[in-house]
Parts: sequence; C-alpha cells; structure tokens
Amino acid sequence: MSSLLKSALPALVLALSPLALSAQEAAPAQPMLPRIIQVVGEGRSTAAPDMARISLGVSHQAKTAGEAMDAMSAGMATVLGTLGEQGVAQNDIQTGQLMLEPAYNYNTPDGNPVMTGFIATQILDVRVRDIGRLGEVLDTVVRDGANRVNGVTFDVTDPQAVTDEARRDAVEDARARAELYAEAAGVGLGVLVSISESTVYTPPMPMYDARGGAEQAAAVPIAPGEVSMVTNVTVTYAIE
Repeated sequence: MSSLLKSALPALVLALSPLALSAQEAAPAQPMLPRIIQVVGEGRSTAAPDMARISLGVSHQAKTAGEAMDAMSAGMATVLGTLGEQGVAQNDIQTGQLMLEPAYNYNTPDGNPVMTGFIATQILDVRVRDIGRLGEVLDTVVRDGANRVNGVTFDVTDPQAVTDEARRDAVEDARARAELYAEAAGVGLGVLVSISESTVYTPPMPMYDARGGAEQAAAVPIAPGEVSMVTNVTVTYAIE
C-alpha cells in the first residue's frame, strides 16, 4: 500500500464516524406493547314467546297452467277468509312464495319422466299474535284448504328487553373473567378500554308439515318452549 493511501485512512475513518453515530441516533425506538387484559364474556337470557310465525299455503295440480292457477287462487281466497275470521290482521299476512311449475310422472315403463300438467303453489307468512289460539288457527286453515304448512317458529314482540338482559349478563361475566386473570397474573385491573359485541337470537323452531287434511293438523301437538338470546362481548381492560 502506498504511503499516501496509508496517511489518508485515519482521516476517512474520522469522517465516517459522525455519520454512523447520526444514523444510530435517528433509528426509531421500538414501541411499547400495550399492557392490557382482553377477555370474552357470554350472557344468556330467555323469555316465553308471545307470538308465532307460520309458513302455510295452498298447492294444486291440474292439466293446464291456467287450471292449476285458478284452483290454487280459489283455495287461497278461502284460506285468507278463514285467517280473517280467526282474527289475524291483514298486515300480519304476507305472500312469501308464488310458484308455477311442471308436474312429471317418473313411474314410467321406460324410466323417462312424462309431463302430466302443472302445479301452482302460493305460500303465506302469517303472524299469530294470540299464541294461545295457534292450534285452533292451524286446524281451521288446514280444514278449509291449506294443504301446505311448512313450519312454525315462535318469537317475542319486544325482543329488546331479552337482548338487554343478555348484554348485562355478558358484561358481568367479562368483568369477572378479567379480575380472575389479573389476580392470577399478579397485576391490578385498570380502566375499561373497549367493548364490542356479537348477539345470536335463537327462537325455537318446531317443524310442522301438513299436506293431507285436518286429521294431520290435529295430530301434531305444538309446544312454544322459550326463546333465548346469547350475547358475546369482547372486553379490554388496561393493566395498572
């Protein structure tokens, strides 16, 4: 190495040292992780239902589409009249489905289906607010022509009170869990930082399917049971 280069090296090192020090000072400090305890609390509440929802309708088969629709419409008019006589208000009755589809005979010698006509179907969603008369309403409409009853569900007209009870229970459960974790970890539980929730409403759903007449309807007992509300809350506390 030449004597000129050897004499220049110390000066170069001295020139680079301030730059290296400056880069170290500019490096950002690692952020402090938040000191928190996060738990999930669960709350449950139940209530006796005071309202029922029925999916029912009329279905008829005929050789032509027009005949099928006419027969179905006549049967549905009778069912709507019966529901009114049973005290069901018009705003508690809504058409859910209206279908016209071909009918086939699949029991043929060569196994190929043969079209035999059309099936017209109309399904209503009906709310029965006097739950004590639910069985009577079902028996009557089936007797008067409703040959499709697809299901019954139960509900409460005011679910807010049931929901609020489950929410309070969930928050209390979360607080108890957080206190337990804090005690086990040997730390103090600080202030509440955040709460978020998810709620699941589960009304009982007894299935009811009548397609043959009043005898079937009368043979099916209906028990309302209870509606239930489950609320989960994610709660975050600071650690003191």
